[in-house]
Amino acid sequence: MKTGYKVSDVMTHVPVFIAPDCTLEKCAQEIRDNKVGTLLVKKNDELIGMISERDIVRDVVADASKFLKEKKNISNIPVKEIMSKDLITIDPNEDIFDALNRMKEFDIRHLPVLHEGKLVGLLTLKDILKIEPQLFEILVEKIKLREEARKPINKINDEEGICELCSEYTEELVLKDGSLVCKNCSKEI
Repeated sequence: MKTGYKVSDVMTHVPVFIAPDCTLEKCAQEIRDNKVGTLLVKKNDELIGMISERDIVRDVVADASKFLKEKKNISNIPVKEIMSKDLITIDPNEDIFDALNRMKEFDIRHLPVLHEGKLVGLLTLKDILKIEPQLFEILVEKIKLREEARKPINKINDEEGICELCSEYTEELVLKDGSLVCKNCSKEI
């Protein structure tokens, strides 16, 4: 399914950059002040990485004890130690549908846009959904319910869920008088 919109039509033409030696504190300030979710890391006018809020939370804050053991002040860690270096990129002439599929495939939200090896912009998930909100359905397909077996979910005629009378989870719901109920409650109706 092609949308007719090219990456270049919706991408951010002037992304926010940071140097690889900048501290995480400076990085977080730039993210906050510029109201962005990711920063591109450049050295000598060359794109060498990318760092996102997600990287900071998952790779630094969640593992803060690791840095404390190394006697590192988290605020002073250079961006180059945390940034993503193996970047997934896209050409500005590709359709945004293809971009969204790439994001879905690699579980990412930002794509640096390169034309003939040169950075020309940044495409974000928000950029795409602003122009084609119906593409959200493609993302929904990718979202997997973690620990599905233990989570109580109401399903019509699909056996498992929460009984509407006793509020207990059961793997054997039945439809009785318009209500999904467990076998015990179905006998009482």
